[in-house]
Amino acid sequence: MRPLLAHLILTLRLNFRAHQALVYGYLVPIFFLLAFGSVFHSSVPPLLHEMGQLVTITILGGACFGMPTGMVSERERGIWRRYRLLPAATAGLVVSAMVARYLIVLLAVVMQFGLAWCLYRTPLPAHSFSFLVAFTAVCFAFLGMGLVIAMLAGAVPAVQALGQAIFLPMIMIGGVGVPLRILPPWAQIFAGFLPGRYAVEALDASYLPDGLGLAGSRFAIVALIVIGAAACLAGSRMFRWDSGQKLAPRAKAWIAFALAAWAVVGLVAIRTGHLNVPTANNWQAVTLAQINAIPFSDLPRDDSVVTPIAPGIDNLSPPSKTRVMDIRARLATWPLARDPDPVQRVRNLLSAASVFDILEDPDEGPIAYVILDDTRRQYPPADLERILTYIILHPGEGAVLTKVPALGGHDEVTEAASRERTVIYSEKLLKRLIGK
Repeated sequence: MRPLLAHLILTLRLNFRAHQALVYGYLVPIFFLLAFGSVFHSSVPPLLHEMGQLVTITILGGACFGMPTGMVSERERGIWRRYRLLPAATAGLVVSAMVARYLIVLLAVVMQFGLAWCLYRTPLPAHSFSFLVAFTAVCFAFLGMGLVIAMLAGAVPAVQALGQAIFLPMIMIGGVGVPLRILPPWAQIFAGFLPGRYAVEALDASYLPDGLGLAGSRFAIVALIVIGAAACLAGSRMFRWDSGQKLAPRAKAWIAFALAAWAVVGLVAIRTGHLNVPTANNWQAVTLAQINAIPFSDLPRDDSVVTPIAPGIDNLSPPSKTRVMDIRARLATWPLARDPDPVQRVRNLLSAASVFDILEDPDEGPIAYVILDDTRRQYPPADLERILTYIILHPGEGAVLTKVPALGGHDEVTEAASRERTVIYSEKLLKRLIGK
């Protein structure tokens, strides 16, 4: 173990001496953080729902470019040929190189967390231990891919070409760079065959406050382990000590073996319904024309007795203000306000406001104000417009609440009345979002 530890330390020291390694390892993650921050700064809190994507991009960059570039460069200089003379197993040296890259990427991710908090006040992972497990599984899968790239590439420039062949598809249609929810259905199916989708899913489950941690990412983590194990086995069978050493035709068959793991994972995901591909009736399919076609006819005034919305809570009496602020605080931990299905989550919130309205609660207007404000903060405006339009166009779908004891609404109302008021609140919030 002492020689392998020495090799690990040597690899880390060489990495921090290489300018190119520092650019790929630390400047590129900062660039992506600032780029995502400029696009998703309007969400509350900023970047919370994009951190899984950012971390995946950082790991992917280190695996597709950082580690194979270092290994191929060392092989070209004859370093690995000298390693072959050591009384140590090949596997130990390769694992040492992968652990070094794991630590380098981990440092880059910690740096991203710190900058995200300083610049945007983005919270840290909600489930720290689960996030570390998910992070390790993602690194294992992607570093295995990096090992295959290092064995295929004959020179450093070839690493860039091979790395881009994996990096760009995952960024564009793999749910890593472009959020999976806005991809067309065919791309969402295709993303199920790429490890990037499962990486973001596993990291999100542990990063988000409403995520379920390891319990909500079992399939994704197993998929990543399978993909990583297949890639590591393929890379070990294709291992080259010298740049002059050619790959045997039989060794190249291991590339197909590594890719077959991707195909198996995708097919199992489809068979088990894990992909959850949206249909034509899903909220993502709502068009701008459908949003603009909502008539907003005969909506009750905000100061009427039906679906009232207060202009704020500052002018309330002290008892009412205390009660409304307590409801706002409860919303932050209310499980129904963090339902993983966006449409059901919004329907839960708006039907909660409807319950207080139907019960003619003395604080119904201010309560509706804080509930609609919480709803507005959970999604980007473009997404929320589609979700609200979907609820308006499909009033009979899903479940609505008829009582909300967790928020202080203990009496029960009828489902029909709750559905009707939920649609009205949806129209009122949508009307505000689109500026009408």
